[in-house]
Amino acid sequence: MTITELARALRSGETSATDLVRRALNRINELNPTLNAFALIDEEGAYRSARIADEERAAGIDRGPLHGVPVAVKDLIDMEGLPTTCGSATSFGATATEDAEVVRRLRDCGAVIVGKTTLHEFAYGATGDRSVDGPSRNPRDPSRMSGGSSGGSAVAVAAGMVPLAVGTDTAGSVRVPAALCGVVGLKPAYDAISTKGVYPLAPSLDHVGLFATTVEDVRIGYEALAEQPTYGEHGGKVGWIAPRNIAVTDPRVEALVRDLLDRSDLVVEQAPPFPRGHAWFDVLSTLQSSEAFRVHEHHLDVDRELIDAEVLARLEAGGRVTPEAYAEAERAREGLRVSVDGLLQDFDILALPTVPIVAPHLGARSIDVAGNDLEVRSALLSLTSPWNLTGMPAISVPAGHLDGLPVAIQLLVAPGNEHTMFAAARALYPAR
Repeated sequence: MTITELARALRSGETSATDLVRRALNRINELNPTLNAFALIDEEGAYRSARIADEERAAGIDRGPLHGVPVAVKDLIDMEGLPTTCGSATSFGATATEDAEVVRRLRDCGAVIVGKTTLHEFAYGATGDRSVDGPSRNPRDPSRMSGGSSGGSAVAVAAGMVPLAVGTDTAGSVRVPAALCGVVGLKPAYDAISTKGVYPLAPSLDHVGLFATTVEDVRIGYEALAEQPTYGEHGGKVGWIAPRNIAVTDPRVEALVRDLLDRSDLVVEQAPPFPRGHAWFDVLSTLQSSEAFRVHEHHLDVDRELIDAEVLARLEAGGRVTPEAYAEAERAREGLRVSVDGLLQDFDILALPTVPIVAPHLGARSIDVAGNDLEVRSALLSLTSPWNLTGMPAISVPAGHLDGLPVAIQLLVAPGNEHTMFAAARALYPAR
């Protein structure tokens, strides 16, 4: 059931928050041994919050559509009284002394947090299969990647464990797993949702985002956490960005996504060639790796042997980024912002596939795409990472299937035009 349907059932007395938590926990206990969506299940805390929600509703208190609804959060977000591990065996794990701002807002809305979801160690990976808790697995095919780094949150929603989950997105870590698992994933504008109490990876690129099964549910979660209304319907003019101008893309993915747009009622035109001169994933990687090294430098001093080898190699590479290289990447980022601002003078919305491939097999580190041998991580992030450089809102919605696996379309707007983005997303992916 959607959040809207659950809220209606709670308000009518057809169900209770306690019943919803019981169902959620039963579903988690049934599927988590296979899918590994959750690193920690807070059964006691969930039932306690559900009882409070039921008591409040009986007293006539209504905190909105999330009141009594089960929710999950990524395990780099602090919850008072619970450990925050960041998916690592290192010196994380201390019990949080207070809630992150996003958790506080969820509680203020009456949401019931049932647990913390599995993530790629330190949130530093797009594959979702490097964590002290093991890999999160794709519900569409458990032999496939969930994507990362917020893979557990995507899996929890896609598998029907919870209707809403919170993740983070530094280069695509919400949109990639949303695309691979077949759910809706939102990266809001930079700083639209507070990162206070969220362990950073690269502070100038980190965004808190959301997963749900419908566009409307993501909008409800966004408005609760960002406290920014998005009312209004406005389809807008869509500028199609040919993904092959950014990165190698499976032509079947491009064709499927473009066909969805062409069959919609949206006005779609070809956008001018995407600004070139830089490999945008490389620009982001320079900034990300340098900032991540500074964030985790103490772990390299005291816990190096406990860090996954791939994650360790990325952190060490960040230590080799020179101030000159970082400054050059910053200049490239600013150039991209100017170019995209120019595109948004002619188009209300920009559109392209979210990911240029379908979900690879767990453990895969290279993949053949249209005769090109590509590194899996860079392929997964190639079409999402530019928008972390710009900090603009982006949403991923399902667009169909290839080989039985989900494909998704990504929509982008200028900050302040979120209502346009949600309206277009609903047009492409109407509520069931």
